[in-house]
Amino acid sequence: MATTEYQVTGMTCGHCETAVRGEVGGLPGVEHVDVSAATGRLVVTSGAAPDDAAVLAAVDEAGYEAERVS
Repeated sequence: MATTEYQVTGMTCGHCETAVRGEVGGLPGVEHVDVSAATGRLVVTSGAAPDDAAVLAAVDEAGYEAERVS
């Protein structure tokens, strides 16, 4: 299992979390998504290291911006 953390900007509520969770959770190989509007933290757990470009594109599709933290 690989866990990767991102910092998302622009989220303000539960709906924001749901949008990001839905987009990122639909990526191939992603097994779990933990996202918090309060902290802007997005943690992606997958079988192998996720494709950063795909995760960032999914966050963008949800309407937010992100950058990899770890």
